[in-house]
Amino acid sequence: MFADARKFRLKNNQPSTWILQSPHSGDNTQLRALAQAIGWSSQVMRLRYRGHEGLQRLLSLPTLAGVDLAGSDPLSAPWPDLVICSGRGAEAVAFWLKRQNPALRIVFVGTPWAALSRFDLVITTPQYRLADAPNVLHNQLPVHDATPQRIAAEAARWEARLGALPRPFTAVLVGGSSGPYLFTPEAARRLGREASAIARAEGGSLLFTTSARTGEAATAALESAISVPSFFHRWQANASDNPFHALLGLASRIIVTADSISMMAEAISTAKPVLLFDIEEGAYAIRADLDAPRIGWRGRSLDASFFRLLINHAPARFSRDLRVVHRQLVQSGQAQWLGDPSPQAVPPPVEDGLARAVARIRGLFGL
Repeated sequence: MFADARKFRLKNNQPSTWILQSPHSGDNTQLRALAQAIGWSSQVMRLRYRGHEGLQRLLSLPTLAGVDLAGSDPLSAPWPDLVICSGRGAEAVAFWLKRQNPALRIVFVGTPWAALSRFDLVITTPQYRLADAPNVLHNQLPVHDATPQRIAAEAARWEARLGALPRPFTAVLVGGSSGPYLFTPEAARRLGREASAIARAEGGSLLFTTSARTGEAATAALESAISVPSFFHRWQANASDNPFHALLGLASRIIVTADSISMMAEAISTAKPVLLFDIEEGAYAIRADLDAPRIGWRGRSLDASFFRLLINHAPARFSRDLRVVHRQLVQSGQAQWLGDPSPQAVPPPVEDGLARAVARIRGLFGL
């Protein structure tokens, strides 16, 4: 490895890096955060996948057969020294690139389908329940780009725009349907009512932002249920002025829907009180007993039922169980369920998962 590292440094002083863009915005947030924190020049490769990409994923082949090459950025020499990727569609592409450059280092974020040994580093979090291995970094929460500097700068930029609203502010970060969990219009109305009750009790305001997964019906239902002074941002792809980081900085507390691990990580990084909102109820609830042998699945949509069956019956690494993360956050006092009593213990310092990940990636090149 160190001979390769010398070659990389002689060639360009720093490894050339490709980021294989994921179809999922949460994945891309992590990839961008890693690349920015490493500080090496990098190139984002936008990929469009064909409908049969899932077959390539299952077979873990080094091939571009699942990629719509005409609709993607060109994959051509000079080949990178480092690939950072997420989303299982990227695995076959990364393995194909490894054939073009056998010295390539592959860093995967999340949980891959292929054997862990095929990656130089896998950066993962508890919901994926991956085994311990020398090339696996277990972080408490996903890495993100909500740095204190960015939050402070965005808060200062937005403060005057929100100055007419009564304080204190409660930020509400809204996700959406994800895997086995559905965010219905009724759940959205419940969120609007419960958040309004909190703000009304202290004479404050609510600062809402939706996300890529919220959906139009849930967004409309949520907005209709708000009964206190509020600011409401509807997420749009490639919006030029997104207030997300400003809301993190201006709020006194943060409510986040418990379907989004990424938004939970960003909220907890502020060290402010974080309240988790369960988008499901009853047998389908996210906060259902982690020790229960099964989670409810009948009566769900086809996609949600499939994910619940995976959690119930498939090997752990082929599904994700968000309840594992929720339990750790609540037990540590870093978050609480909306409506529960506030934790009595002082929560531990927030883990700097980004710094840990950067150190491991630099170590792949002997740096």
